[in-house]
Order: sequence, then C-alpha cells, then structure tokens
Amino acid sequence: MGVRLVHNLTHPSDLVIDLAVGPQLARAVIAARRRSHVHAPRQAGWGREAATLIVTGWPVADTSPAEFFLHCRASLVPGGCVAVLLPHGDVIAPGDVVIAAKRAGLAYLQHIVAADRPPRPGQQTQLDIHTDVLILTRSATETRGG
Repeated sequence: MGVRLVHNLTHPSDLVIDLAVGPQLARAVIAARRRSHVHAPRQAGWGREAATLIVTGWPVADTSPAEFFLHCRASLVPGGCVAVLLPHGDVIAPGDVVIAAKRAGLAYLQHIVAADRPPRPGQQTQLDIHTDVLILTRSATETRGG
C-alpha cells in the first residue's frame, strides 16, 4: 500500500511526511526516490517545507482531529494529499475523519480498502480486510478566503 500511495500521489523529488508507525512507508519512499521526514503526529513543526503527501495512522494521540487536520493543511502544498490509515472494524471512524478534515479545509478524495490477500479466480474467498485508507486533499485552486 505504501508503494502505491507514494507512486500514485507524488512525483520524484516531492516531500513525503511520514507519521505512520513502522518502516513500510519509509521503504516505499526510498524505493521511489522521494524525500521524506519522519515525525510523531503530535510533534509541532513538521519542517518548513510543504509536503505533497502526509501519511498517518488513526487515531492520533495528544491532539484533536480538528487541530491535527489544520496542521496537515498548513503543511501541504496546494493539491497535496493526506492518507489516513484506519484500522478496519470501526464503521464510524471514516465519517468522523472526513468531517474533521472538511472542517479544517481539506476535501475527501478517495477511500481505499486494502485486503491482506487477493481473491483467487474460481475460488470463493472471504477477504479479511486489513485497513481502510482515506485520501484527503488540499485544493489546488483555493482562494485566500476559502
């Protein structure tokens, strides 16, 4: 999933802010020859340079969702994206995330469902859904007032 996020949402030399737990995204960033900053979500000041992609787990500790998404929006280039990794099972979380992001000026772009194994042709397979990924974006055409 990290490889797809990095390749689909960034270009070479774009900055990726990694707030996720684990080395998976870092490996994808290195393989795609992107630049990254690894931070804790509650850390103030994720750097002076705006990022094209911010990837984070959910929920975020020690900050409100509204504050977190305001910080994300301020750290994104226009047209940049935030990928929020949600553990599967909480049917309310995606809606809560989208509402908090919209209040901070981010727009809902896409919902990706990542499964632990692909279905096999000719076999009825029950997919164990591993995680939901919500993609939110900062408008590339926003005006100062909006």
